[in-house]
Amino acid sequence: MKLCFLVEDKYRRDGMPLDLIGRLSAWGHEVDVVEPGRSLVPLDVLRRRGHDAWILKTVSEGPGLSLLDAAAACGITTINDARAVRSVRDKAVAAAVARRCALPVPETLYAAVADVVDVVDPDRYPIVVKPVAGHAGKSVHLVRTPDELAAARDALRGTGAVLVQSYVPNSGVDYKVYSLGGDIHATLRTSPLHPDRAVRPREVPVPDDMARTVAGIGEVFGLDLFGVDVVEGPDGWVVVDVNDFPSFRAVPDAVDRVARTILRLAARPVVPPQGRSWTAV
Repeated sequence: MKLCFLVEDKYRRDGMPLDLIGRLSAWGHEVDVVEPGRSLVPLDVLRRRGHDAWILKTVSEGPGLSLLDAAAACGITTINDARAVRSVRDKAVAAAVARRCALPVPETLYAAVADVVDVVDPDRYPIVVKPVAGHAGKSVHLVRTPDELAAARDALRGTGAVLVQSYVPNSGVDYKVYSLGGDIHATLRTSPLHPDRAVRPREVPVPDDMARTVAGIGEVFGLDLFGVDVVEGPDGWVVVDVNDFPSFRAVPDAVDRVARTILRLAARPVVPPQGRSWTAV
């Protein structure tokens, strides 16, 4: 197969995707790497190179998003589906869609700028405040009382729009659950809200109700390779974040598993793009 990886500067030396690219190449597949932040990319490459699939590895608002959309618009398979990537990269959209589909996501408020969170009703506390374009658990703040809000608000100034979510009481640790084309693995990790409760990242068993929750996320958003951050609240598992193409840390044989999943997904029939054909004059 012929594959193209869109890799942002942040990940150009990371094992995922570098080890993954190496493994696919070792298996005899042709792999191109495009670094959107360092390259002038001729858009004709979308129709000339004959790639079976494009794969994106960037941060939330990384420069590869437009190229992934362009590839999908030209009929190239993208992993994940470009529309699915967009829907989860914007955490406001993701929360709205999840709530509409009755997935277990905290009640969420949207603020175009951080200063607006000052008007949060005191009865809502404790709350979690985080940027819409956040990633890797960074800039996520647990605010227990209105008196604690100023520090979180000031830290989030300049990050763009923010979300305010109800805090779900939990044990103080997060579960990162990965889906590799429906093959689900759960790992335990330290919560960004409770860094004092440090835990060794490791794989843990996947309860049936957790698996159903993660499968629901994949079905609703149309994701194939993704990660879900969940906590175990008083009423069961609650989804606090969704990420397309995460690191798959602590998943046994992650590189081989992800590589095989990409090859299987790339072999699926291409859905032709919608649009009118034009004749050059």
